[in-house]
Amino acid sequence: MIHVVLCDDHAMLRRGIRDTLAEAPDIQVTAEAGGYAELREVLRTAPCDVLLLDLNMPGRSGLEVLASVRETHAAIKVLVVSMYPEDQYALRCLRAGAQGYANKASDPVELIAAVRTLVQGRKYLTQEVAQMLAESLAQPEPEAPHAALSERELQTLIKIASGRKLSDIAEELMLSPKTVSVYRSRVLEKLKLSNNAELTVYAIRNELV
Repeated sequence: MIHVVLCDDHAMLRRGIRDTLAEAPDIQVTAEAGGYAELREVLRTAPCDVLLLDLNMPGRSGLEVLASVRETHAAIKVLVVSMYPEDQYALRCLRAGAQGYANKASDPVELIAAVRTLVQGRKYLTQEVAQMLAESLAQPEPEAPHAALSERELQTLIKIASGRKLSDIAEELMLSPKTVSVYRSRVLEKLKLSNNAELTVYAIRNELV
């Protein structure tokens, strides 16, 4: 039996994933966590072969949590399940130690195949991610300016370009408005932009939103 733990702050999404995995006779969801603090407690007691980890939750950076899980529970395979576009986050997650990346917009049934793939000791890559990985290895291209952004900076960029106010972003990420303002300033500086309008245009041109 493959033991799976779900970590996502949206209960309805967890339920949907749990119901999907329940269709597989060899997979059992042993525990769920609604946040990173709860996940730490869950992993101390619940058997877990594969962790399905949402990248965008309030609190700590998702990549920081991923690194922490890899350090404290090296035997656990991590499948990141995120709403962020594969071309912006998949390779970041794989480099940070994840064994696979799935977009929440993809066919839920693919999660069953992904879980089984990870347990077999292989990485789960969609055709799009595999193509990106092959291209990056075969002929590295100059990275876009936003590739140098930290995860929080990239999140801030995407949320501002999507029309979110700084106060809303701060609430979603459980950060102070001042901290989010600092991230915004860093994004503008690194991308050599002047204001939110230019930031939004940049995000659209680079297909970040």
